[in-house]
Amino acid sequence: MPVVFKKRDIKYALKRKGFVKREGKPHEFYVLMVNGKQSGIQTKLSHGSGEYSRKLLSYMRKQLGFNSMSELKDFIECPLSKDEYVKILEDTNQI
Repeated sequence: MPVVFKKRDIKYALKRKGFVKREGKPHEFYVLMVNGKQSGIQTKLSHGSGEYSRKLLSYMRKQLGFNSMSELKDFIECPLSKDEYVKILEDTNQI
């Protein structure tokens, strides 16, 4: 079964996890804020894509610091909280 997520669902998850949008062309950039400061974790969304397929999600998975697509899926579908996400990044020395 192919993995596909709508752009609006990804944006919602990013905002809930503490990411802040930075406008750019041709993309929207999202930067993770932790304790009021920018972390080194960021990703981008294309202005044109309505859905993200496995290939684009694979790039995003790496940018967000996940080892598996199932972690990214939990991030987008929201069972993973912001605190749990930050802990994963801290445990893997990414922030």
